[in-house]
Amino acid sequence: MDWRSVTFDWNRARAFLVTAEEGSLSAAARALRLAQPTLGRQVDALEQELGVALFERTGRGLRLTPAGHDLLEHARIMGEGARAMSLAAWGQSEALEGDVAISASDAYASYLLPPILAKLHAAEPRIRVELVVSNDASDLGRHEADIAVRNFRPTEPDLIARKLRDASARLYAAPAYLDRIGRPRTVTDFTNAEFVEIDGSGALMALLNARGFALSKANFPYRCRNFTVMWEMVRRGMGIGILDDQIGDADPLVERALTDFDAPSFPVWLVAHRDLHRSRRLRVVFDALSDGLSGTRP
Repeated sequence: MDWRSVTFDWNRARAFLVTAEEGSLSAAARALRLAQPTLGRQVDALEQELGVALFERTGRGLRLTPAGHDLLEHARIMGEGARAMSLAAWGQSEALEGDVAISASDAYASYLLPPILAKLHAAEPRIRVELVVSNDASDLGRHEADIAVRNFRPTEPDLIARKLRDASARLYAAPAYLDRIGRPRTVTDFTNAEFVEIDGSGALMALLNARGFALSKANFPYRCRNFTVMWEMVRRGMGIGILDDQIGDADPLVERALTDFDAPSFPVWLVAHRDLHRSRRLRVVFDALSDGLSGTRP
């Protein structure tokens, strides 16, 4: 097919078709949810592109010209084709198969998501999941992911979000490490303890000192920017770390370093683009994540 022979805007053909079917610009504008002047300009532009008059303007409105009558059937075929394509796309979106990208932090991707995704795969084996592992927020508007697990509420108007729970960040250490430092019972007993810092900002030291600890940089001989690596260091008895208690309490290789601890809380949100409502596949994955992350221990 010589596509260069198509010299008009297909969207304007829709304006012509709906105007002809509805009988007036005002009725067509309502059907298409457009301003009447906008629709009128589209019809005028199509007439100029085709080089023919499609309507005669009369005192009572519009009347198809002979050329308009001849072209209307072609426009109807185009309209049926567009409708068929839309229905086919809807059918694809309703099918429980295809790719879904989930964005989550390294800790959640490593420790919380695997059992949820295994259960999802057993139920819907034709859904393929890609994990976008990042401690930075993925841009769902740019389709960096379809669904994201976040610790803050989104503000973008084109996103929808469901708050799953308020998580608690608690201190954990390997039992052997706690034995080595004398099993501290109060915040003042951690003067000589060693911690694994998750970044270089000093935020953990500030958070703990605000809760009565008396720590300095000497208490932080290790730091990394990856929660999974930090957690492995804690499990190996290298120091104390802080993590979501849904992960920490489920790990048999660690225990709470201080049971009487004013644990900071943070929200867990599940976020998706508004297109979620148009895809059954995405809704199924969204609901599976919601159920699995709402508080049930892995």
